[in-house]
Amino acid sequence: MDGRAVAPAAGTVLNALATGRGSAFAIDLETTATVELTTDGEVDGTIADQPDADATLIERCAALTIDEYAESAGLTSTNVGARVRTDSEVPMASGLKSSSAAANATVLATLDALEIRDAVDRIDACCLGVRAAREAGVTVTGAFDDASASMLGGVTVTDNTTDELLAREPVEWDVLVYTPPEQSYSADADTSACERIAPMADLVEELALEGRYGEAMTVNGFAFCGALEFSTGPMVEALPDVTGVSLSGTGPSYVAVGDRTTLEDVRDRWDDRDGTTRILTTRTDGTRTI
Repeated sequence: MDGRAVAPAAGTVLNALATGRGSAFAIDLETTATVELTTDGEVDGTIADQPDADATLIERCAALTIDEYAESAGLTSTNVGARVRTDSEVPMASGLKSSSAAANATVLATLDALEIRDAVDRIDACCLGVRAAREAGVTVTGAFDDASASMLGGVTVTDNTTDELLAREPVEWDVLVYTPPEQSYSADADTSACERIAPMADLVEELALEGRYGEAMTVNGFAFCGALEFSTGPMVEALPDVTGVSLSGTGPSYVAVGDRTTLEDVRDRWDDRDGTTRILTTRTDGTRTI
């Protein structure tokens, strides 16, 4: 049995590294996962166009999903294996939640292959991917904020220490993304520096829970650029025109939201920098089978 699913990337409203509470919104960059079930009990993963990339995360996602749900599908979990392949538009280690998108797509594709995708709650599926990310060591906070935005669509606010969804709202924004050429792995982030700006993170959380996402993003961006030693230059170049702008995740990407004409003007400024820029939209449908 085969299954396929596609999951969107996400941008940051509030980085969870300071307090364990975070907020993110789904954007229109996708990761596709294909899962073929086997009868040898082995799980093997590959990442398209990156033969040497570490596939531990997607392998763990498939394995956990099989362990949890194979019997519900009428199968014996010890005999069920899988071949997993992901193909992604999301640049790795860029702050755009590539790991969360890969995890969500893999979990839902595995459920699709088991033919029980409609029987599993989306939050439960999301939590499986978060558990796999923690076990694979690709996240510090568990990234439930990023994963929930990717799984459900729209913008979410979460408590990553308890995997609790505090708020969710479908939003339709134009989004500008700037990705410098370097990479930044969230597992390598200076968590102690982030914890020192917890009062600012508390303010960002308050703004986000009030629906003031643009202001929340901008406060978050300046605070975490300082803590993680990223330039605030791209943010200053976007202000005061955009609705909100922030460092996304632990960088190096920056995301801005606003009307399309304004974002096109900002893109002209960001295009002078090394890296890539693209204008996208938010996604409200989240992860889905295809």
